[in-house]
Amino acid sequence: MSLTNKGIYRILGNYFRGESKPTNLYLALVTSAVEPTVDTNTFGELTEIAAGNGYTAGGYQLNFNSTDWDTWIEDDVNDKAYVALKDLVWTGTGGPIPASGNGARYAVLTDDNATPANREVYGWFDLVTARQVSDEQTLTLQDCKVEGLQAA
Repeated sequence: MSLTNKGIYRILGNYFRGESKPTNLYLALVTSAVEPTVDTNTFGELTEIAAGNGYTAGGYQLNFNSTDWDTWIEDDVNDKAYVALKDLVWTGTGGPIPASGNGARYAVLTDDNATPANREVYGWFDLVTARQVSDEQTLTLQDCKVEGLQAA
């Protein structure tokens, strides 16, 4: 995962200054219309895939727990640490995902602002190509790692 400047700011602020963190996080799927960068601040700067048929607008809700974040690794050999998400699965139900338009090119991690467009973007996963699935097929994201605060 690539972290945004906002994501690094929030992680460090929460840990070192005790700033509040969101109750939940969301992982949402966006198209390649606007590529996320380290300077992306809010979800409204990106283009979410069309909701429906098994994909909910705003994305998949994640909790701060060992079920949703099922891998925690301190790797002293390679001088890094990371966490990874559980496998996330979206199943086309009653039609394709996305319901229309372009496929999912990125998965973005956001906070839980009640207005999705105002959610802060903490980072993104590059899905390499635009992903679409037909009715009754699944889109699965496996072993999505959050790393990037590597020891110097």
